[in-house]
Amino acid sequence: MTPPTHRRSRRHRLGRSAWTTGAWLAAIVFFFPVLWMVLTAFKPESAAYTRTPQLVFSPTLTQFRAVFSSGIGPYLANSALASVISTVLALLLAAPAAYALSVRPVKKWRNALFFFISTKMLPVVAAIIPIYLAVRDLGALDGIGTLIILYAAMNLPIAVWMLRSFFLEVPREVLEAARVDGATTRQELTAVLLPMVLPGIAATSLICLIFSWNEFFLALNLTSFRAATIPVFLVGFITSEGLYWAKLSAAATLACLPVLLAGWTAQRQLVRGLSMGAVK
Repeated sequence: MTPPTHRRSRRHRLGRSAWTTGAWLAAIVFFFPVLWMVLTAFKPESAAYTRTPQLVFSPTLTQFRAVFSSGIGPYLANSALASVISTVLALLLAAPAAYALSVRPVKKWRNALFFFISTKMLPVVAAIIPIYLAVRDLGALDGIGTLIILYAAMNLPIAVWMLRSFFLEVPREVLEAARVDGATTRQELTAVLLPMVLPGIAATSLICLIFSWNEFFLALNLTSFRAATIPVFLVGFITSEGLYWAKLSAAATLACLPVLLAGWTAQRQLVRGLSMGAVK
């Protein structure tokens, strides 16, 4: 007869195997579209636009050469500039706001938190006309500064909520010790809190960066050429003839690379940041 401890150990191993298998299956399902996009980028158009997917083909760099000859550089530069600066601006504004809503809560802080998140409930299409008119009257159409301000405003509620959750995980004993040592409010935020939640800041930064990098609607309606971003560039490959799948896949692969590299570089900080507070 099998001892109870052996049965429990066997069930534990089976459970871990099942979770591991499920995790791998989920990863494959989520990663498969990206893999197919990359494979399509190396196909000729005749092999990409077929009813039956072709798994065997002769790889070619023709599509990447076509993308580079189309002038992808300025679009990548505009996206990088708008995404990075707007992310930095959103973090600079979100950090003191999150501090005031967590460590030293202001009056009616729940209403303030709800107001921040309620701004994400309004579809951007419902606000595009007043935004367009305001930007036009200010003479800021097709300007990278316009996108920076709008992207920072778009990411600010998310940054405030995320940073607040990370600030709440800092032990209050640490903050009390800093106050006993004579730390000012600014020193408490910059010298104590922020260094302790660096993984959370990295996670917030990456999420804001991804949202800004992928934003399409505002860039399409408020820019034309000088400040157009990479999502607007990708739309230019869609034609009525339909022979654009390989070129579009090549352009999308190049557009995804910066964000993928940033996520790969910061993956350790990202995992730590997103899991802060999950285990006490």
